[in-house]
Amino acid sequence: MSEKNRNHEILEKVSDEPVADGFDLRLYVAGQTPKSLAAISNLKKLCETHLAGRYTIEVIDLLVTPQLAAGDQIVALPTLVRRLPEPLKRVIGDLSNTERVLVGLDIRSKTGSRT
Repeated sequence: MSEKNRNHEILEKVSDEPVADGFDLRLYVAGQTPKSLAAISNLKKLCETHLAGRYTIEVIDLLVTPQLAAGDQIVALPTLVRRLPEPLKRVIGDLSNTERVLVGLDIRSKTGSRT
């Protein structure tokens, strides 16, 4: 399927090849609401700061493609899904609490050390 026909946006893509120890992230949103836009902005800042060169972000608008919600079992929006590295992790909300997002995605442990 071509990128244009996928009905969602690749926001940041480091390369076409998987990045060693990289993070494959999907952000599910519902249109251009303030909460959705805040989640996109907060995620980009977090990735640029903590995962530079080691991530891809895919933004999926469920108003355009609602059928994609079932694949990652999305029940609230916005939801960030870490698809890789496994196991799959989810963080719900506008991603404004950076520490909560880092811990939720296992980028940083609860004690503050980085992975």
